[in-house]
Amino acid sequence: MPFTPPAEFTTRPTLEGHFGMAASTHWLATAASQAVLERGGNAFDAAVAGAFLLHVVEPHLNGPAGDMTGIFATAADPGAPQVMMGQGPAPAAATIEHYRGEGLDMVPGAGALAAAVPGAVDSWLNLLEHHGTWELAEALEFAIDYADNGHPILERAAGTIAKVRELFTEHWPTSAALWMPRGEVPEAGETVCNHAYADVLRRLIAAGEAADSREERIRAARREWKSGFVAEAIAEFIVTPHRHSTGGDHAGVMTVEDIAGFDAHFEPPVTIEFRGFEIAKIGAWGQGPVLLQALKILDGFDDERLDPSNELGAHTILEALKLAMADRDTYYGDGDVDLDWLLSDEYAASRRRLITDVASPEFRPGETRAGQRSAFTPPLLLEGADREELIRAGIGEPTVQKNGVNNGDTCHIDVVDRWGNMISATPSGGWLQSSPTIPQLGFCLGTRLQMTWLDEKAPSALAPGKRPRTTLTPTLISKDGDPVIALGSPGGDQQEQWQLLLILRLLVGGYEAQQAIDAPALHTTSLAASFWPRTWVPGGAVVEDRLGEDVINGLIARGHVVTRAGDWELGRLSCVTRDPGTGRITAGANPRGAQGYAAGR
Repeated sequence: MPFTPPAEFTTRPTLEGHFGMAASTHWLATAASQAVLERGGNAFDAAVAGAFLLHVVEPHLNGPAGDMTGIFATAADPGAPQVMMGQGPAPAAATIEHYRGEGLDMVPGAGALAAAVPGAVDSWLNLLEHHGTWELAEALEFAIDYADNGHPILERAAGTIAKVRELFTEHWPTSAALWMPRGEVPEAGETVCNHAYADVLRRLIAAGEAADSREERIRAARREWKSGFVAEAIAEFIVTPHRHSTGGDHAGVMTVEDIAGFDAHFEPPVTIEFRGFEIAKIGAWGQGPVLLQALKILDGFDDERLDPSNELGAHTILEALKLAMADRDTYYGDGDVDLDWLLSDEYAASRRRLITDVASPEFRPGETRAGQRSAFTPPLLLEGADREELIRAGIGEPTVQKNGVNNGDTCHIDVVDRWGNMISATPSGGWLQSSPTIPQLGFCLGTRLQMTWLDEKAPSALAPGKRPRTTLTPTLISKDGDPVIALGSPGGDQQEQWQLLLILRLLVGGYEAQQAIDAPALHTTSLAASFWPRTWVPGGAVVEDRLGEDVINGLIARGHVVTRAGDWELGRLSCVTRDPGTGRITAGANPRGAQGYAAGR
């Protein structure tokens, strides 16, 4: 067998059944999604219910004013997967000139100047309107219940609040009022509520009560969100200057018109063929094609070099990822990106030839179709920083750090139903630590604009109406025109990297879902980080210790700058699968952190 056999021990069984499965980063969201399936809802109803509940139970990982992308396929048209485009653009006044005039040379990592137009809620409601079957009130009842009646706060959520306690008490009093209501950080497991957000959801439902159809009621809620009380509260609140991650005080620039001008929509995915499967991703306005580029590079090697569990495979995968990420950082953005070239066999072969037996510390983007280099090279920021801390900053999204390991991250949810509807979605942003809480709404704005550059030459430059090059990147895999796997992971710059390991173990190594999720993970930090302060680590590789001493020492000998992350620290993966021929459904979820779960029957 060319792949290392999966470990005999798995943390949980791969779930099997034929009715429906859900997997997510929080057990309550999984339970809510499965409850919807049991009550006759389809996979899209279930995903919407779970997603709104994630706003409540994982507020340090996502929020209503954040972003999301999803990929789904319907039972009615299984051969035409669609992307849920829930990434809002930069506001009209978010110009490079304005930010430079504020004394900034980089978009801050926190504060309203980092906020793109909220896209998540409109995208979820768009999905419910067009492909769901449930009423909005039914889909939101789980989130309203836990927001009003409380839920046990996660240890990591409480830890996040503790890390920003001083910021809240000294600069963001509205955040302190919501998350530290008695003046103290809540203890892990303590019941917390968010009555303001529950009221927001009830008002969205009420906006459509007079409408004649389910779809019209949902459209009324979308209008109320985008141009009614929600948009008005955001625009009114952020004009007051407040502390940003740079240490300065600035006012936000988002207006009601910016929010009203955004419409979530569906669009075709970008796809490639790999080992007889079709891999579908979002376009180059996000980092989705990184996974596709890496697979194209790796497909030219023997299977042994695709195994993340051996030294040669781990080395080859890291080198392929560095090459794909260099192209991401140089060419991707919300504009005209030549993906036909970047995903071509010719280009993949040219990149594959750069992989040798030793690790490269260089930043190596490829040449354009015309054989030219890009006019833009991202700043590779390393000077004056603690090198070891920067390496460890590759674990998660750099929002809040503790001993170099980030607690900030993202959410993910996968659902498949008995009819064959399937969805993978990654909501994020609007973390409780992103910007001050808007008191009448119970949430804050997101920070996705930090992925743009204040450099006009950059394809991902800050510009009004342009989407930031998001890291949110779910995956849908099809076989012979039928969706067979929905998968994804939180993790910022690591999302594509961890998903790549899962895909290789599933499609090439023959692992079961939970075996592949449990298997030891690794990723490169030799890239221009997407999150402020956007540092990079030349040749950096972060590995789980369970990869083994021989493999780790072999990577070091090849020149990788290795950081050991511990046995169970990397990857937040989940997935659901379906065999169209037999109807067999399976699911698995991340055991790391004892938070993600799958459920189904």
